[in-house]
Amino acid sequence: MTTTTTTPTEAELAIGGMTCASCAARIEKKLNRMPGVEATVNYATEKAKVSYGGGVAVTDLIATVEATGYTAREPEPVRTDEPPESAEGDELRPLRQRLTTSVLLAVPVIAMAMVPALQIEYWQWLSLTLAAPVVTYAAWPLHKAAWTNARHGAATMDTLISVGTSAAFLWSLWALFFGTAGTPGMTHPFELTIARSDGAGNIYLEAAAGVTAFILAGRYFEARSKRKAGAALKALLELGAKEVTVVREGRELLVPVGELKVGDHFLVRPGEKIATDGTVVEGSSAVDASLLTGESVPVEVGVGDAVTGATLNAGGRLVVAATRVGADTQLARMAKLVEDAQNGKAAAQRLADRISAVFVPVVIALAVATLGFWLGNGAGLTAAFTAAVAVLIIACPCALGLATPTALMVGTGRGAQLGILIKGPEVLESTRRVDTIVLDKTGTVTTGRMTLLATHTATGVTEAEVLRLAGALEHASEHPIAQAVAAGATARVGTLPAPEDFANVAGLGVQGIVEGHAVLVGREALLAMGVPPVRAESRTRGRAIELPVELARAKAEAEASGRTAIAVAWDGEARAVLEVADAVKETSPEAIRRLRGLGLTPILLTGDNRAVAESVAAEVGVDRVIAEVLPQDKVDVVKKLQAEGRSVAMVGDGVNDAAALAQADLGLAMGTGTDAAIEAGDLTLVRGDLRSAADAIRLSRRTLGTIKSNLFWAFAYNVAALPLAAAGLLNPMIAGAAMAFSSVFVVGNSLRLRRFRAAA
Repeated sequence: MTTTTTTPTEAELAIGGMTCASCAARIEKKLNRMPGVEATVNYATEKAKVSYGGGVAVTDLIATVEATGYTAREPEPVRTDEPPESAEGDELRPLRQRLTTSVLLAVPVIAMAMVPALQIEYWQWLSLTLAAPVVTYAAWPLHKAAWTNARHGAATMDTLISVGTSAAFLWSLWALFFGTAGTPGMTHPFELTIARSDGAGNIYLEAAAGVTAFILAGRYFEARSKRKAGAALKALLELGAKEVTVVREGRELLVPVGELKVGDHFLVRPGEKIATDGTVVEGSSAVDASLLTGESVPVEVGVGDAVTGATLNAGGRLVVAATRVGADTQLARMAKLVEDAQNGKAAAQRLADRISAVFVPVVIALAVATLGFWLGNGAGLTAAFTAAVAVLIIACPCALGLATPTALMVGTGRGAQLGILIKGPEVLESTRRVDTIVLDKTGTVTTGRMTLLATHTATGVTEAEVLRLAGALEHASEHPIAQAVAAGATARVGTLPAPEDFANVAGLGVQGIVEGHAVLVGREALLAMGVPPVRAESRTRGRAIELPVELARAKAEAEASGRTAIAVAWDGEARAVLEVADAVKETSPEAIRRLRGLGLTPILLTGDNRAVAESVAAEVGVDRVIAEVLPQDKVDVVKKLQAEGRSVAMVGDGVNDAAALAQADLGLAMGTGTDAAIEAGDLTLVRGDLRSAADAIRLSRRTLGTIKSNLFWAFAYNVAALPLAAAGLLNPMIAGAAMAFSSVFVVGNSLRLRRFRAAA
């Protein structure tokens, strides 16, 4: 008997109509109930990643999502020829229009209800005119979401807002047209007395309009943050070259990268990006691949060596044969890694939604019970409905709409002043849980630039003399290491002389004549060759040059520490060894101490070699090192740590970090890094100072604590007033005062975040 195993098919769906994380959870639950289907739905990216089999088709998946009350379609390929801002603006425009309408109309309604001096003869009818568009047009998405939830037996913040605002508005209509509230000259006196009322003279238009405006404001800022989720992929794709010079039949043609085919030969000049993955067929150069691999030292390549698309040709002219194009390139595969990590990242549900799941059914049950109790006790239909509606109205406070947006606005504003950008409310919950912080090395713990760190001289030779001659020669080279030596020499000895003669020895170093001296600067192998400059044959005559014992020892120690050792010789004698490396930032050791103080365990993760990584880790005080890791392996390392039960924060700055930043529970991107890393991260550290990572976590935790306390008090004030509402003792001024006081408290509590200070 032969058993045939069908490999599951993977699909991705773009989901529409979600208003909160509980919507994503509901869709995910419905999809996973289908036979042979495993689905993950991400509210932030508005995408569902689905693995299916057993006769299920994509059309079946779409039908299930639509039956749940949402829309689904297969997403279109990401295009890089359109500015992302235009699409973002189109999607946010309807919400922005509703928000603008609600704010402009709700403010005068609230003012008239709360300030008796503004209550002119027909103020209540003016309030109705202004509030009606807010409760109908502006709040329509909230009512629609509430109806969708109700059809599927769920209750969220949308349910609470829709029921509360609708109850307030409909009761106000009844009071105006059938009660006494529409009488000319009617006022809501400013008195805080507890007395039973039949409700016929009470209107709650300010509650309906105000809550709608506050909620829409919170939704707008949340949506604007959420739109950034896909920007990491656009940033990655933007890194690649747009045009390439193809060599065909001996002619050089400039064509779009999309027209490249496997086997095509293309030209890469110094300073240009390599268009796609390939193999060098002509020329030699140094390639800066630090953005993709994390390797801080430029890689020397020659004929037969593989090169990667989007890396930078820092040296000579190359002709490359394309081996992978389009979706097969390493850059495209990294973009897929980022997308997978984002889709698989569990979106944190909003705190208000979690509370509402319990609170809403309880409030509705209490309102129904109140209605039944007063009807059963002969209080009359009007009084019974007054009490029941008061329960619904008081359960929907303005403060609830203010709780998250105000704290987030103040917290993110203060963060921006300190160089910390927080993307959205979901980020804050992650900061509370993280216990492990993974640090990329290049550009995060270190400067990301090759730097001249030390000069070891032979007996009788001064450092100034070495740097003057070596720096002059290196200044004429385009190689990144040569430029590091030249910059260091200029900083130490000032203006450098111009070489009288210069030649590059591919893969080994440079040689030339400086101030009458035949100078060699490069690898020890260059000195062993003893190759003379063009006009210095009488000086060197090709004799091999050996390093004296003290310089050989200095070279060995430098290489053991992971640094690049450069030999310097002139007039046939070895004179010095220079140490070049990616220098550790001065602030990194202090940053590690602060992170430990927050209860985090630091781990150094890098694509660089182990010797370099361990040397850096020892310098900054990190105990655990994971080195020589490829970009796709960085994601696996984060996943492995998460599988161990750790909550992982990741700090990085390069393209090679983007997928790991998206996979981590909390991604912190250095603002001095690439757009891809910044967009994939949850927090951006503008200054590129690792100490701000500790400040970012402290600020995020403080902001989350403020949001929680805001939510507690927003509910607490109104829960305390529920018994009064159920007893029919809640007059409009008590309801208005409770709402105003809770709102003032929430705003004041949020403003305390302005006093947050970065650690000294």
